[in-house]
Amino acid sequence: MSNWVEVCATDEIDEEDVMRFDHEGKTFAVYRSPDDKFFATDGLCTHEKIHLADGLVMDDIIECPKHNGRFNYKTGEAKGAPVCVNLKIYPVKVEAGTVFISLS
Repeated sequence: MSNWVEVCATDEIDEEDVMRFDHEGKTFAVYRSPDDKFFATDGLCTHEKIHLADGLVMDDIIECPKHNGRFNYKTGEAKGAPVCVNLKIYPVKVEAGTVFISLS
């Protein structure tokens, strides 16, 4: 059984951008791709626990603002030093202009 949590309206995240979302003491990052799809990952860099929502998004990549660690936000894959641990990804659905993520 999924635990879907409402994050925001779709128009609150710009195309090719990221938004921070905090829920029950955990930080998530929610992304909007250029083709208008939404994705979610853990919100902290696996290297130094910096908020990814403060980073740069380009070409399916989120770059950590501290040490430029890069992750593919669609797969969570770490894309090279200094990061070597992947991000956890979460299922996303959009209903009636609202973004939800599944936390189970």
